[in-house]
This record gives sequence, C-alpha cells and structure tokens, in this order.
Amino acid sequence: MNIESLREYCLSKKAVEEGFPFGEDTLVFKVAGKIFLLTGLTNNPLQFNAKCDPDKAIELREQYDAIQPGYHMNKKHWNTITADGSLSNALIKEIIDDSYNLVVQSLPKSVRENL
Repeated sequence: MNIESLREYCLSKKAVEEGFPFGEDTLVFKVAGKIFLLTGLTNNPLQFNAKCDPDKAIELREQYDAIQPGYHMNKKHWNTITADGSLSNALIKEIIDDSYNLVVQSLPKSVRENL
C-alpha cells in the first residue's frame, strides 16, 4: 500500500475528514473530529499510526515485525504499521477498519446515528 491508496481508502469511509493539525508533514484522518489514523508524508516505506484494541494490539505486535507500539502515541491503544510489503493489503485495511470502528463506537449515540 502507498500513501495514495491509504488516503483513498480512509476517505472512502463515512464522515471522514483529512487535515494537517500537526504540520504539513503529518496527514491526519478523523471521524466526527476524532483521530483514527495519522501518517507522515515523508516516510519511506509508508508508516501510519492506527488505534487498536489493547489486547489485539499485543497480538498483532507479536505476530508481525512491521507492527510496533504507536510512535509518539499511547502505546496501549495505538500501533505503528510499516507498509514494507510484509503485511497484506487485506490486513492493512482490516487494521484501518478496526481503528475507524473503535473511534466510531466511542462517539456519543446521537453522533453515531448521524454518521
């Protein structure tokens, strides 16, 4: 996966906005104002941080070298994923989906219903 396909996939989800709140080198994706994914535009290979259930985060880190505790994030709830070719696009999309869904589930019911 590359930055263009990552961006396209994130923006295909309901109510997602992109922006640069941390500077011009860090692209952030939010749903209802809450971050679910961020990536550096200059990383080669592509790396991004995604929210993850704490138990699943540990499992993924144990299974895959390309999944590490979230860089500059709460390491219990965030992973850094390196898209170096060792992870399938299906797994990467699953990680993105999980991150998006965790954030959506944490939103107030009234906000979730409007998505």
